[in-house]
Amino acid sequence: MAAGDGKHTIIPQHDDDAKIYRIGTRDSQLAMVQTRWVKAELLKKNPAVKIEVVPMKTTGDKILDKALSKTGEKNLFTKELEDALLNGNVDIVVNSLKDMPSTLPAGLTISAVSERECPDDAVVMHPGNVEKGRRKLSDLEPGSVVGTSSLRRIAQLTRAYPHLKFRSIRGNLQTRFRKLDTSDDFDCIILAVAGLTRLNLTDRITERLCSKECLYAIGQGALAVETRADDHETIKFVSTLHCKKTVLATVAERAFLKTLGGGCSVPQGVRSWVEDDVVLGLTGGAFNMDGSKAVVYTSTASLDLQGMGGWLKQSDLDNCCESASITTSHRFIHPLLLKIAGHLGRDVAINLLKQGAASILDEAMESNLKAPDNTI
Repeated sequence: MAAGDGKHTIIPQHDDDAKIYRIGTRDSQLAMVQTRWVKAELLKKNPAVKIEVVPMKTTGDKILDKALSKTGEKNLFTKELEDALLNGNVDIVVNSLKDMPSTLPAGLTISAVSERECPDDAVVMHPGNVEKGRRKLSDLEPGSVVGTSSLRRIAQLTRAYPHLKFRSIRGNLQTRFRKLDTSDDFDCIILAVAGLTRLNLTDRITERLCSKECLYAIGQGALAVETRADDHETIKFVSTLHCKKTVLATVAERAFLKTLGGGCSVPQGVRSWVEDDVVLGLTGGAFNMDGSKAVVYTSTASLDLQGMGGWLKQSDLDNCCESASITTSHRFIHPLLLKIAGHLGRDVAINLLKQGAASILDEAMESNLKAPDNTI
């Protein structure tokens, strides 16, 4: 079946010779929950196959005493998984799209991007502050300490709340909650709404940060299903998880990231949206470490294909193309739409570069590397 046509073909196999797919994933609770969701969705459409989950630790999971932005690495949470994929030890890898660099290793592709959870960030207050009625960042006293490992959040929130202090915090969600709840090191921490939602922990959210106030990370809230680029059977198998709006938005975001450069080692963020299936919008921003220097730009693009070359011939519908390392079939999404999304992301990044984004991000990177590492 081609993704997105609304019809799902059951693979005609018997239990004794059922195709077995192996899914590689990080072994954190959140990663396992995300991977089990992917497994369940695939089995709904193909109940005759077998799927095995193969958990493993990545370099990023092992570094717990250092800010990841100081390591200089771009694939801290993906390298071991992608090595296993390239070596044939697994057939599929599930990642949070925000953890994936703009360029993948040769031979790999993202074959599905799931419908996005809310991509915004959230404040989780220390229980003591909640008892005192302090639920928002604006409620905190001067000098209060906010925990986050994201330079993007630090830059934007320092700009909005200069009276607060920011400190790096590492570990999975459960570890961060423990560090928040059992000590006085942090007055609150900042986390992604999507992760809290998937772990049924939204009751801990005391404030949601609107993306207009704090631009989110490229790909935040979306899951990426990665395969070998030449494994056409598996690409077709997982492609049913694709969400058209999320694909268009994240193609634009990843094209923005590739053009601007930097990744998680510099403060940059985005906000994207699709209006009535006819307009794609993207806001991109680049900041220095304290947010005193910032360039932000917003642009939109029409998704109306009338007068832009028409529809593909019937014989072309089962062909595939790749944009921003995301592979889709022509039946699922018109390739011109992918070009529009990619051009939008590049145009926003180029506009920021014309406004001086490169020097701002270079300053941010240098400042971050020189700053003492106060990670907890």
